[in-house]
Amino acid sequence: MEEIKFALDTFYAVIAGALVMWMAAGFTMLEAGLVQKKDVSEIVTKNLGLYSIACIMYLICGFALMYSGSSSFFGLFPGIDTSWGLSTSTEADPIMYGAEGSISDGDFVGYYSHQADFFFQVVFVATAMSIVSGAVAGRMRLLPFFLFAVVLTGFIYPTQGFWNWGGGFEGMGISYSDYAGSGTVHLCGAAAALAVVTVLGPRKGKYNYDGSVNPMPGSNIPMAALGAWILWLGWFGFNGGSELKVSEVSSATAVSQVFLNTNMAAAGGVVAALLLSLGLTGKMDVTMAINGAIAGLVSITADPLSPSGGTSVIVGAIGGIIVYFSILFLEKRGIDDPVGAISAHGVVGIYGVLVVSLTGGADFLGQLTGVVMIAAFTYVASYGVVKLIDRIMPIRATDEEQDLGLDVTEIGIEAYPEFK
Repeated sequence: MEEIKFALDTFYAVIAGALVMWMAAGFTMLEAGLVQKKDVSEIVTKNLGLYSIACIMYLICGFALMYSGSSSFFGLFPGIDTSWGLSTSTEADPIMYGAEGSISDGDFVGYYSHQADFFFQVVFVATAMSIVSGAVAGRMRLLPFFLFAVVLTGFIYPTQGFWNWGGGFEGMGISYSDYAGSGTVHLCGAAAALAVVTVLGPRKGKYNYDGSVNPMPGSNIPMAALGAWILWLGWFGFNGGSELKVSEVSSATAVSQVFLNTNMAAAGGVVAALLLSLGLTGKMDVTMAINGAIAGLVSITADPLSPSGGTSVIVGAIGGIIVYFSILFLEKRGIDDPVGAISAHGVVGIYGVLVVSLTGGADFLGQLTGVVMIAAFTYVASYGVVKLIDRIMPIRATDEEQDLGLDVTEIGIEAYPEFK
């Protein structure tokens, strides 16, 4: 019976991970639809590259850094230890160790295999980096972006991830609750994105000399909407997989509740953003609806289990309202974010973590402390890394390169060559 439970939970973990991996396609389509047509091939290349870099860096060192005491999976040849002396004990890993009735025979410990746990974790790392990709679209060169991806996914993300899921906050005496990563994944990605954008500056032509904003509409709204639908689907793995197992009645029921709440929060975010847009402008802005869906999903991610379905609608709706005003506010303050990633994942991510004190009874001071630590560390570390990269090689495309489009100057292949 224990082996059956293990097999079922391992299968659930890898399928949930596959759903989260599919979110990489969602981010790609969302960003490709919301950037100008001259930058689409470049944004697709960024997303393919960052996902691959995230996987490799987490394999080399990220997993071992995030779960202190776990071994690296970076084995070049069978039988040769490449874990750099790290213990293979998983006692410090709350996900894989200490489950009542768990099996341990050297191949697996806890609910599911080490390999399944690594796969489920690595796709979260790629999600954080994908948030940066959208925010810097249209003016950041490809090679500096990939260099930053190496550092964020290999070192910055695992360091702050250890605080939440590796036992760091608990060791510091901080009571912090973040079920699936509103802070650990989404706020981290958004804080990094804000740091890069601060160094990078806005796209050419985004702002006039008097500070007024020029609209730079996306190239393909149906593609952006497809990206939002893919993200919505992938989020069931993101939140549902974080329950960690499904082999018992209680855990299966919890997963069902998480799915229900995740879906309802996204719906609440869409409806709130649409109604707010209609009330303020007389029109229903589809881009705000897209960001409303993402905001609703981010809002519920820190606690998708405790609320009822009705409460989840309200949590998501408030997230949809927050993202609407945040996008407008940041744009007027000179922060050029073509897809609204900093608002949807960062500002709403803060709200999502803090609202757990109401929906899940978490300690507000502990939640606030966690938010400040994650945001401050990620921003400062990312800012320093980007400034260093910029001294080695310019991170910003020149005005002439931006006029031509990054597809031409960086990739050599235009996404829509028939449209000139």
